[in-house]
Amino acid sequence: MDTVALAVTDGMLHFELSLAYEVFGTGLTGAADRRYDLVVCGPGAVRAGRFLLEPDHGLDRLPRADTVIVPGWADVDVDPPADLVDAVRAAHEAGARVASLCTGAFVLAAAGLLDGRRATTHWAHTRDLAERHPEVEVDPDVLYVDDGSVLTSAGKAAAMDLCLHLVRLDHGSSVANAVARRLVVPPHRDGGQAQFVTAPVPAPDNHPLAELFPWVIERLDQPLTVEDLARRARMSARNLSRHFSAVTGTSPLQWLLTQRIRHAQELLETTDDSVEAIAAATGMGTATTLRRHFGRTVGVPPDTYRRTFRSRQDARRQADAARPVRSQADAARPVPSQADAARPAPDGG
Repeated sequence: MDTVALAVTDGMLHFELSLAYEVFGTGLTGAADRRYDLVVCGPGAVRAGRFLLEPDHGLDRLPRADTVIVPGWADVDVDPPADLVDAVRAAHEAGARVASLCTGAFVLAAAGLLDGRRATTHWAHTRDLAERHPEVEVDPDVLYVDDGSVLTSAGKAAAMDLCLHLVRLDHGSSVANAVARRLVVPPHRDGGQAQFVTAPVPAPDNHPLAELFPWVIERLDQPLTVEDLARRARMSARNLSRHFSAVTGTSPLQWLLTQRIRHAQELLETTDDSVEAIAAATGMGTATTLRRHFGRTVGVPPDTYRRTFRSRQDARRQADAARPVRSQADAARPVPSQADAARPAPDGG
């Protein structure tokens, strides 16, 4: 079981903190036998907005985590606490994957983890980050940046995109998509890192398209048209488009294409099927059609996507195999209860 540690201190932004806790602190939807061991680490009782948080552990616990997440914090004009910076640096040196949400990038930059790397943060603070840390290649036009062992996200809702990306790296896109459905997050969002953002199916509800979505998902290998969908939903094509816009934020054909691409991602991750076979299984018809739509939507060709995903999975497995075995004293420590632990848009999301 991978350990995810939230590194907290006074002044953390409670939205990003709560978001990360919700994603990693509960069982993974679609994978009942898998979950993360989530721990909250801080220098003592810390305040996040109006909330007082009692961490499970001190910051010295971070180097024993597989993944360390640094939520955003409010006062970016002040240098981050030295003990937090030192602990995050030590965790990375010990082999942990380190991710920042929103303005948490300032902590990673202070720790030297972003030197020579591409990174991002909340759009309102990208200039500040670039000016204070000129050795960092700040990209203001992406939802998040994955640079291997160091990852950074843009502001607010982009933190969710990064958290789902981490779930996908660890457990595959089908699990990440199930988590996204449980959290009822928005449909796929375009951005510089679109190739690694899940396009979830809206959660089942009482809306008029609730029965249509699973029917379509089971028939992605078929040449479905808007008229086919409207007939199945027992409504006119115009009425169907209106409901699609209200429920998914997009048109029926665009939603259908997104589901075909999502299914192609899963097949590229989990099978050795040829691009031609995957094109047939996803209703794209030919490999040429699949490559055209996949490259336009995801940003990389199907073969590149497969190699990238698998190389990262292999790297994770190798890192896990090389990680030192926990001491008997560590293994004997009880896992504390977690029940009490508590391209970005113009709005910073």
